[in-house]
Amino acid sequence: MDVKYGYIEGAGRFFFQLSVIDVFDRSILGYHLGLRCTAKDACLVLEEALQACGLKNGKGGLTIRTDNGSQFTSNAFVGLCETLEITHERTPVKTPNMNAYIESFHAILESECYSRHEFNSLQEAYRAITEYMVYYNERRRHGSLGNKSPKDFFKLFKVGTIEDIPFAA
Repeated sequence: MDVKYGYIEGAGRFFFQLSVIDVFDRSILGYHLGLRCTAKDACLVLEEALQACGLKNGKGGLTIRTDNGSQFTSNAFVGLCETLEITHERTPVKTPNMNAYIESFHAILESECYSRHEFNSLQEAYRAITEYMVYYNERRRHGSLGNKSPKDFFKLFKVGTIEDIPFAA
């Protein structure tokens, strides 16, 4: 889970995107777009991500990794992780490589979406990014997934066509 900044040229201001990635199939399980990004937003996105996975809590070994942003060190977010029994790992300061999956996604998002648009409003950014997120999860092929989209990779895994692939997170 991490925060990325985008720019709204027409308004002369930045916006925030908070995203959660599943490191197994590279799908984006939840995200927030807004002019602010608070601890409450981080909590809502985490709950959205759990719901997307069909989970109610982190029992069974679920781990969320973040940096040390104020959203993630807040009492609200830490408390939610404890309540949901999710292990919360925070990376050391100035070590984005320790959260490489979400950092990589945000670089792809910048290259394939943000840099291809000059947003005139938050609504325009929201439309373009929402379309991109559907594309990313459902149609964009990933070399690390055998040139399958996250959606197709997970479908094949569920029916046993793809075996569990060991990886380090």
